[in-house]
Amino acid sequence: MQNIIVAGGAGYIGSHMVKMLSSAGFNPVTVDNLSTGHRDSVLYGDFEECDIADSVRMGRIFEEYNPAAVIHFAAFSLVGESVSKPDKYYRNNVSGTLSLLDTMRRHACDRFIFSSTAAVFGNPEYLPIDELHPKTPVNPYGRTKLMTEQALGDYAEAYGLRYVIFRYFNAAGHDESGDLKERHSPETHLLPLVVQAAKGERSHIALYGDDYDTPDGTCVRDYIHVNDLCAAHLAGIKYLENGGEPADFNLGNGNGFSVKEIIDKVRLVSGTDFEVKTEGRRAGDPASLVADSSKARHVLGWQPEYTDIEDIIKTVWKTV
Repeated sequence: MQNIIVAGGAGYIGSHMVKMLSSAGFNPVTVDNLSTGHRDSVLYGDFEECDIADSVRMGRIFEEYNPAAVIHFAAFSLVGESVSKPDKYYRNNVSGTLSLLDTMRRHACDRFIFSSTAAVFGNPEYLPIDELHPKTPVNPYGRTKLMTEQALGDYAEAYGLRYVIFRYFNAAGHDESGDLKERHSPETHLLPLVVQAAKGERSHIALYGDDYDTPDGTCVRDYIHVNDLCAAHLAGIKYLENGGEPADFNLGNGNGFSVKEIIDKVRLVSGTDFEVKTEGRRAGDPASLVADSSKARHVLGWQPEYTDIEDIIKTVWKTV
Protein backbone atom coordinates (compact mmCIF):
# COMPACT_ATOMS: atom_id res chain seq x y z
CA MET A 1 0.00 0.00 0.00
CA GLN A 2 1.53 3.28 -1.11
CA ASN A 3 1.70 6.17 1.33
CA ILE A 4 0.49 9.53 0.03
CA ILE A 5 1.19 12.64 2.10
CA VAL A 6 -1.81 15.00 2.17
CA ALA A 7 -0.64 18.40 3.40
CA GLY A 8 -3.69 20.15 4.82
CA GLY A 9 -5.65 16.90 5.01
CA ALA A 10 -7.60 18.08 8.06
CA GLY A 11 -9.32 20.82 6.05
CA TYR A 12 -12.49 20.79 3.98
CA ILE A 13 -11.16 19.52 0.65
CA GLY A 14 -8.21 17.70 2.20
CA SER A 15 -10.37 15.52 4.46
CA HIS A 16 -12.50 14.47 1.50
CA MET A 17 -9.30 13.64 -0.38
CA VAL A 18 -8.06 11.52 2.50
CA LYS A 19 -11.27 9.48 2.42
CA MET A 20 -11.09 8.99 -1.36
CA LEU A 21 -7.43 7.94 -1.23
CA SER A 22 -8.24 5.34 1.42
CA SER A 23 -11.12 3.99 -0.66
CA ALA A 24 -8.77 3.77 -3.67
CA GLY A 25 -6.28 1.57 -1.79
CA PHE A 26 -3.72 4.16 -0.73
CA ASN A 27 -2.64 4.97 2.81
CA PRO A 28 -3.16 8.72 3.27
CA VAL A 29 -0.79 10.43 5.68
CA THR A 30 -2.30 13.73 6.77
CA VAL A 31 0.18 16.46 7.68
CA ASP A 32 -1.59 19.47 9.17
CA ASN A 33 -0.71 22.13 11.74
CA LEU A 34 -4.45 22.45 12.60
CA SER A 35 -4.38 26.23 12.24
CA THR A 36 -7.60 25.97 10.23
CA GLY A 37 -8.12 22.21 9.98
CA HIS A 38 -9.91 19.86 12.37
CA ARG A 39 -8.29 16.74 13.82
CA ASP A 40 -11.65 14.93 13.97
CA SER A 41 -12.06 15.37 10.21
CA VAL A 42 -9.18 12.98 9.57
CA LEU A 43 -11.04 9.67 9.53
CA TYR A 44 -8.60 7.53 7.56
CA GLY A 45 -4.91 6.76 7.41
CA ASP A 46 -2.24 8.32 9.61
CA PHE A 47 -2.02 11.80 11.09
CA GLU A 48 1.00 13.95 11.84
CA GLU A 49 0.55 17.38 13.42
CA CYS A 50 3.22 19.44 11.74
CA ASP A 51 3.76 22.62 9.78
CA ILE A 52 5.08 22.03 6.25
CA ALA A 53 7.75 24.68 6.89
CA ASP A 54 9.23 22.61 9.75
CA SER A 55 11.89 20.94 7.63
CA VAL A 56 13.34 18.86 10.48
CA ARG A 57 10.03 17.33 11.50
CA MET A 58 8.92 16.96 7.89
CA GLY A 59 12.16 15.13 7.16
CA ARG A 60 11.36 12.59 9.86
CA ILE A 61 7.86 12.12 8.42
CA PHE A 62 9.29 11.45 4.96
CA GLU A 63 11.79 8.99 6.42
CA GLU A 64 9.06 7.13 8.25
CA TYR A 65 6.49 6.92 5.46
CA ASN A 66 8.59 7.12 2.25
CA PRO A 67 5.64 8.64 0.35
CA ALA A 68 5.00 7.92 -3.32
CA ALA A 69 3.53 11.40 -3.81
CA VAL A 70 2.47 14.58 -2.03
CA ILE A 71 -0.87 16.37 -2.41
CA HIS A 72 -0.69 19.95 -1.17
CA PHE A 73 -3.79 21.69 0.21
CA ALA A 74 -2.06 23.52 3.09
CA ALA A 75 -2.58 27.13 2.01
CA PHE A 76 -4.34 30.15 3.42
CA SER A 77 -7.10 31.17 1.02
CA LEU A 78 -9.08 34.20 2.24
CA VAL A 79 -8.79 36.97 -0.34
CA GLY A 80 -9.61 39.79 2.06
CA GLU A 81 -7.17 38.57 4.67
CA SER A 82 -4.46 38.25 2.04
CA VAL A 83 -4.83 41.98 1.36
CA SER A 84 -4.57 42.97 5.03
CA LYS A 85 -1.95 40.34 5.97
CA PRO A 86 0.15 39.64 2.87
CA ASP A 87 3.10 38.55 5.02
CA LYS A 88 1.07 35.62 6.35
CA TYR A 89 0.19 34.52 2.82
CA TYR A 90 3.65 34.83 1.29
CA ARG A 91 5.25 33.10 4.28
CA ASN A 92 2.92 30.09 4.23
CA ASN A 93 1.76 29.79 0.63
CA VAL A 94 5.11 30.48 -1.01
CA SER A 95 7.89 29.94 1.54
CA GLY A 96 6.11 27.01 3.18
CA THR A 97 5.57 25.31 -0.16
CA LEU A 98 9.22 25.79 -1.16
CA SER A 99 10.27 24.21 2.12
CA LEU A 100 7.98 21.25 1.40
CA LEU A 101 9.42 20.87 -2.11
CA ASP A 102 12.96 20.93 -0.73
CA THR A 103 12.05 18.21 1.78
CA MET A 104 10.70 16.14 -1.11
CA ARG A 105 13.97 16.60 -3.02
CA ARG A 106 16.07 15.46 -0.08
CA HIS A 107 13.99 12.28 0.16
CA ALA A 108 13.74 11.49 -3.57
CA CYS A 109 9.98 12.07 -3.79
CA ASP A 110 9.25 13.64 -7.17
CA ARG A 111 5.44 13.48 -7.58
CA PHE A 112 3.52 16.57 -6.49
CA ILE A 113 -0.15 17.53 -6.82
CA PHE A 114 -0.71 21.24 -6.19
CA SER A 115 -3.98 22.89 -5.20
CA SER A 116 -4.11 26.21 -7.04
CA THR A 117 -6.99 28.57 -7.75
CA ALA A 118 -8.92 30.48 -10.37
CA ALA A 119 -7.66 33.62 -8.58
CA VAL A 120 -4.44 33.38 -10.60
CA PHE A 121 -6.40 34.60 -13.65
CA GLY A 122 -7.69 37.85 -12.13
CA ASN A 123 -10.51 39.54 -14.03
CA PRO A 124 -11.39 37.30 -16.98
CA GLU A 125 -10.75 38.48 -20.52
CA TYR A 126 -12.97 35.74 -21.96
CA LEU A 127 -15.21 32.88 -20.83
CA PRO A 128 -15.00 30.02 -20.20
CA ILE A 129 -11.50 30.29 -18.76
CA ASP A 130 -9.02 27.77 -20.12
CA GLU A 131 -5.44 27.08 -19.09
CA LEU A 132 -4.04 29.53 -21.65
CA HIS A 133 -5.96 32.50 -20.26
CA PRO A 134 -3.62 35.34 -19.15
CA LYS A 135 -2.67 35.10 -15.49
CA THR A 136 -2.92 38.52 -13.88
CA PRO A 137 -4.04 38.01 -10.25
CA VAL A 138 -5.51 41.05 -8.50
CA ASN A 139 -4.84 40.11 -4.86
CA PRO A 140 -1.98 38.66 -2.77
CA TYR A 141 -3.71 35.28 -2.45
CA GLY A 142 -3.78 34.83 -6.23
CA ARG A 143 -0.24 36.12 -6.54
CA THR A 144 1.09 33.61 -3.99
CA LYS A 145 -0.52 30.79 -5.92
CA LEU A 146 0.81 31.99 -9.27
CA MET A 147 4.27 32.48 -7.80
CA THR A 148 4.20 28.88 -6.57
CA GLU A 149 3.04 27.63 -9.97
CA GLN A 150 6.03 29.37 -11.54
CA ALA A 151 8.39 27.85 -8.96
CA LEU A 152 7.07 24.38 -9.82
CA GLY A 153 8.06 24.90 -13.44
CA ASP A 154 11.57 25.90 -12.39
CA TYR A 155 11.88 22.93 -10.01
CA ALA A 156 10.74 20.59 -12.79
CA GLU A 157 13.39 21.91 -15.16
CA ALA A 158 16.22 21.94 -12.61
CA TYR A 159 15.42 18.94 -10.42
CA GLY A 160 13.08 16.70 -12.39
CA LEU A 161 10.02 17.41 -10.25
CA ARG A 162 6.87 15.93 -11.80
CA TYR A 163 3.75 17.82 -10.88
CA VAL A 164 0.11 18.45 -11.65
CA ILE A 165 -1.50 21.82 -10.94
CA PHE A 166 -5.27 21.94 -10.36
CA ARG A 167 -6.95 25.35 -10.39
CA TYR A 168 -10.27 25.26 -8.54
CA PHE A 169 -13.18 27.50 -9.20
CA ASN A 170 -15.82 27.25 -6.40
CA ALA A 171 -15.59 24.07 -4.32
CA ALA A 172 -18.94 23.12 -2.82
CA GLY A 173 -20.92 20.25 -1.35
CA HIS A 174 -20.39 17.50 1.21
CA ASP A 175 -19.63 13.81 1.08
CA GLU A 176 -23.07 12.21 1.03
CA SER A 177 -22.23 9.94 3.98
CA GLY A 178 -22.44 12.99 6.23
CA ASP A 179 -19.08 12.15 7.82
CA LEU A 180 -17.31 15.19 6.37
CA LYS A 181 -18.52 18.77 6.12
CA GLU A 182 -17.42 22.29 5.31
CA ARG A 183 -16.33 23.82 8.64
CA HIS A 184 -14.60 27.11 7.91
CA SER A 185 -14.42 29.68 10.69
CA PRO A 186 -15.36 32.27 9.73
CA GLU A 187 -17.41 30.89 6.86
CA THR A 188 -16.99 32.87 3.66
CA HIS A 189 -18.37 30.54 0.97
CA LEU A 190 -21.79 31.39 -0.44
CA LEU A 191 -23.50 28.00 -0.38
CA PRO A 192 -22.91 27.15 3.31
CA LEU A 193 -23.86 30.72 4.26
CA VAL A 194 -27.18 30.43 2.41
CA VAL A 195 -27.83 27.02 3.99
CA GLN A 196 -27.18 28.54 7.41
CA ALA A 197 -29.82 31.18 6.66
CA ALA A 198 -32.25 28.47 5.59
CA LYS A 199 -31.66 26.69 8.91
CA GLY A 200 -32.29 29.89 10.87
CA GLU A 201 -28.68 30.11 12.02
CA ARG A 202 -28.14 33.39 10.20
CA SER A 203 -30.47 36.40 10.23
CA HIS A 204 -30.15 37.09 6.51
CA ILE A 205 -28.03 36.69 3.41
CA ALA A 206 -26.19 39.66 1.99
CA LEU A 207 -26.34 39.96 -1.78
CA TYR A 208 -23.35 42.01 -2.88
CA GLY A 209 -24.50 43.78 -6.02
CA ASP A 210 -27.46 43.10 -8.31
CA ASP A 211 -26.44 45.26 -11.26
CA TYR A 212 -23.76 43.14 -12.91
CA ASP A 213 -23.81 42.38 -16.62
CA THR A 214 -25.32 38.92 -16.09
CA PRO A 215 -28.79 37.52 -16.84
CA ASP A 216 -30.18 38.41 -13.38
CA GLY A 217 -27.68 41.08 -12.34
CA THR A 218 -25.85 38.95 -9.75
CA CYS A 219 -22.42 37.37 -9.98
CA VAL A 220 -22.12 34.04 -11.80
CA ARG A 221 -19.77 31.35 -10.52
CA ASP A 222 -18.82 27.80 -11.47
CA TYR A 223 -19.53 25.42 -8.57
CA ILE A 224 -17.76 22.07 -8.47
CA HIS A 225 -18.52 19.34 -5.95
CA VAL A 226 -15.71 18.58 -3.52
CA ASN A 227 -15.70 14.88 -4.43
CA ASP A 228 -15.36 15.75 -8.11
CA LEU A 229 -12.30 17.82 -7.19
CA CYS A 230 -10.85 14.90 -5.27
CA ALA A 231 -11.54 12.51 -8.14
CA ALA A 232 -9.43 14.77 -10.37
CA HIS A 233 -6.57 14.64 -7.85
CA LEU A 234 -6.77 10.85 -7.81
CA ALA A 235 -6.60 10.88 -11.60
CA GLY A 236 -3.61 13.21 -11.32
CA ILE A 237 -1.73 10.69 -9.17
CA LYS A 238 -2.37 7.95 -11.73
CA TYR A 239 -1.30 10.32 -14.50
CA LEU A 240 2.08 10.88 -12.82
CA GLU A 241 2.44 7.18 -12.01
CA ASN A 242 2.07 6.47 -15.71
CA GLY A 243 4.87 8.87 -16.59
CA GLY A 244 2.83 11.98 -17.32
CA GLU A 245 4.73 15.21 -17.86
CA PRO A 246 4.13 18.31 -15.68
CA ALA A 247 0.69 19.69 -16.47
CA ASP A 248 -1.92 22.20 -15.32
CA PHE A 249 -5.70 21.81 -15.35
CA ASN A 250 -8.69 24.05 -14.59
CA LEU A 251 -11.44 22.32 -12.65
CA GLY A 252 -15.09 23.34 -12.79
CA ASN A 253 -18.29 21.76 -14.02
CA GLY A 254 -18.50 24.16 -16.98
CA ASN A 255 -21.81 25.66 -15.88
CA GLY A 256 -22.26 29.04 -14.24
CA PHE A 257 -24.88 29.71 -11.56
CA SER A 258 -25.75 33.18 -10.25
CA VAL A 259 -26.04 34.20 -6.62
CA LYS A 260 -29.80 34.54 -7.02
CA GLU A 261 -29.99 31.07 -8.53
CA ILE A 262 -28.14 29.62 -5.54
CA ILE A 263 -30.50 31.39 -3.16
CA ASP A 264 -33.58 30.21 -5.05
CA LYS A 265 -32.32 26.62 -5.26
CA VAL A 266 -31.58 26.51 -1.51
CA ARG A 267 -35.10 27.77 -0.86
CA LEU A 268 -36.45 25.01 -3.10
CA VAL A 269 -34.36 22.21 -1.60
CA SER A 270 -34.91 23.29 2.01
CA GLY A 271 -38.55 24.29 1.70
CA THR A 272 -37.79 27.39 3.77
CA ASP A 273 -37.56 31.12 3.19
CA PHE A 274 -35.16 33.67 4.60
CA GLU A 275 -34.32 37.34 4.23
CA VAL A 276 -31.96 38.58 1.53
CA LYS A 277 -30.49 42.08 1.82
CA THR A 278 -28.97 43.71 -1.23
CA GLU A 279 -25.78 45.60 -0.48
CA GLY A 280 -23.14 47.30 -2.60
CA ARG A 281 -20.68 45.48 -4.78
CA ARG A 282 -17.50 44.15 -3.23
CA ALA A 283 -14.30 45.44 -4.76
CA GLY A 284 -12.68 42.99 -7.15
CA ASP A 285 -15.66 40.70 -7.75
CA PRO A 286 -15.77 39.78 -11.46
CA ALA A 287 -19.24 39.45 -12.97
CA SER A 288 -18.68 35.87 -14.16
CA LEU A 289 -16.13 33.11 -13.58
CA VAL A 290 -16.68 29.86 -15.45
CA ALA A 291 -14.08 27.18 -16.14
CA ASP A 292 -13.19 25.37 -19.31
CA SER A 293 -12.27 21.93 -17.97
CA SER A 294 -12.00 20.18 -21.32
CA LYS A 295 -8.26 19.60 -20.89
CA ALA A 296 -8.80 17.62 -17.67
CA ARG A 297 -11.54 15.61 -19.32
CA HIS A 298 -9.39 14.83 -22.34
CA VAL A 299 -6.01 14.19 -20.71
CA LEU A 300 -7.09 12.64 -17.39
CA GLY A 301 -10.39 11.09 -18.43
CA TRP A 302 -12.01 13.08 -15.63
CA GLN A 303 -15.76 13.59 -15.63
CA PRO A 304 -17.59 15.50 -12.86
CA GLU A 305 -20.45 13.53 -11.35
CA TYR A 306 -22.34 16.53 -9.94
CA THR A 307 -23.23 18.98 -12.73
CA ASP A 308 -26.65 20.14 -11.47
CA ILE A 309 -26.43 22.80 -8.77
CA GLU A 310 -29.52 21.39 -7.08
CA ASP A 311 -27.78 18.05 -6.60
CA ILE A 312 -24.76 19.79 -5.08
CA ILE A 313 -27.00 21.73 -2.69
CA LYS A 314 -28.79 18.54 -1.63
CA THR A 315 -25.49 17.02 -0.48
CA VAL A 316 -25.13 19.94 1.91
CA TRP A 317 -28.72 20.23 3.08
CA LYS A 318 -29.15 16.56 3.93
CA THR A 319 -25.89 16.35 5.89
CA VAL A 320 -26.05 19.49 8.06
